[in-house]
Amino acid sequence: MRPEVWRPPVELTADERAVVGLMKQKSRLFLFLRTWRHELLDEGFQGELAAVYEGRGKPPVPPAQLALATILQAYTGLSDEDVVEAATTDRRWQLVLGCLGTARAPFGKGTLWRFRQLVVRADLDRRLVERTVAVAQQRGGFGARALRAALDASPLWGAGRVEDTYNLLGHALRQAVGVLARRQGRGLADVAAAVGVPELSRSSLKAALDVDWDDAAARTAALTRVLEMVTAVASYVAAHEDAPGGAHAAVAVADRIRAQDVVHTPAGAPALAQGVARDRRISVTDGEMRHGRKSRTERVDGYKRHILRDLDSGLIHAVAVTAANVPESAATPALQADLDRQGCTIAELHIDRGYLASPLVRDRPPERRIVGKPWPVRNGDRFPKTAFAIDWDAGTLTCPAGAVQPCAAGTTVRFPAATCAACGLRDRCTTRARGRTVALHPDEPLLAQLRALQRTPDGRARLRERAAVEHGLAHVGHWQGRRARYRGVRKNLFDLRRAAVVHDLFVIARRYPPPIAA
Repeated sequence: MRPEVWRPPVELTADERAVVGLMKQKSRLFLFLRTWRHELLDEGFQGELAAVYEGRGKPPVPPAQLALATILQAYTGLSDEDVVEAATTDRRWQLVLGCLGTARAPFGKGTLWRFRQLVVRADLDRRLVERTVAVAQQRGGFGARALRAALDASPLWGAGRVEDTYNLLGHALRQAVGVLARRQGRGLADVAAAVGVPELSRSSLKAALDVDWDDAAARTAALTRVLEMVTAVASYVAAHEDAPGGAHAAVAVADRIRAQDVVHTPAGAPALAQGVARDRRISVTDGEMRHGRKSRTERVDGYKRHILRDLDSGLIHAVAVTAANVPESAATPALQADLDRQGCTIAELHIDRGYLASPLVRDRPPERRIVGKPWPVRNGDRFPKTAFAIDWDAGTLTCPAGAVQPCAAGTTVRFPAATCAACGLRDRCTTRARGRTVALHPDEPLLAQLRALQRTPDGRARLRERAAVEHGLAHVGHWQGRRARYRGVRKNLFDLRRAAVVHDLFVIARRYPPPIAA
């Protein structure tokens, strides 16, 4: 049975006007949501929200109220417990939720949690972004469907605990033994002793091993013992047909960590692998967190959040979350899919270098303009690539001395050794006995255009327009925070999407302030 459509009053009641009269400027989002909630959560969208409850029973409160609470939670950063309290004690929350003067919260933590799970499962957080953009477009003044879009990303530190190899293995094994202990109704220490791994009953595996970590031989002995524990727990779980799935999953995590972090010396002794394995797991509690870098100097353990903002309207149309070790370009298919759902195209795209390899650039239609800084061209005190003239129509590359070679984008052009040896400009060009080579990027024509753009005042002014998306990302980061609220890509995408909704509501409110004098 579907919940009924929520139809709160559109006009302010006398009691609501009294509350509005006391509200300060920092409460303008509450006022805006109260004023426009009937447009944002129209009957059609309420029907979509209600559909997620099909076959799951009737919710105790209208889903539209829970959707508003979810938006306000993103804006305020409150926990589920504090949201329930605010719905009871804060008249601004009650103004938006249509329960002014209530002595009891309209929903509990469990109801809010369940609603969030259903919204994520049905991908309705994406619909909430779409609804916000649609409301803006219905208001008017927010530009056409062909966007001048800008992309940017920032680090999002993961909520899971990052540990070294010893503690990762110990955490996973302790988790497996703990699941078994709960199933058997026994204490953790009893089960750990039965398995032959009493060290796992201690809060710290390293403390339980109690070795001199500066001694190489002691470290090898400790690692050997930890690997024995992995084998012992895995054998115990496999031997018990009634072992819960959680125990098998924890053993699988330990096996993966062993495979990625442990190698064997020629003598057969175990050792920790040098360097970082590709796609290395860094947390037991959040298996999707990864080591990554936003820049050469800035490392992040967790994720990257990406936003696509229209430079003309200021609206964020699409967002994405990726693991921290994934290139920026990998986020763009998800962003493109969101734009396609909204019926939007990109007429002009402002990017940083990390997105040059993305499908939005690589597979762009001929009419799409790309604005961004190209990769720098350096060659010490010798002729750089830009000193060579390229004729794309003729397919030729001409060196500063006038020698010509055929060329194509994405190839390496090699000038004959004899030609270079006889050239008077050789010392200024190359020291290679086999002659000068010039590597051309697969999108070298675009890079040439971007270099030309960077050399003009008008071009540099266009490059500075991208600062708007950096400001938008800073606003989103202010609401979402530097550290992830949830574990896993999908839940953090939900959190990013609702932060983007808050951003867009502020953009709309600046252009269309609520027609109520506060």
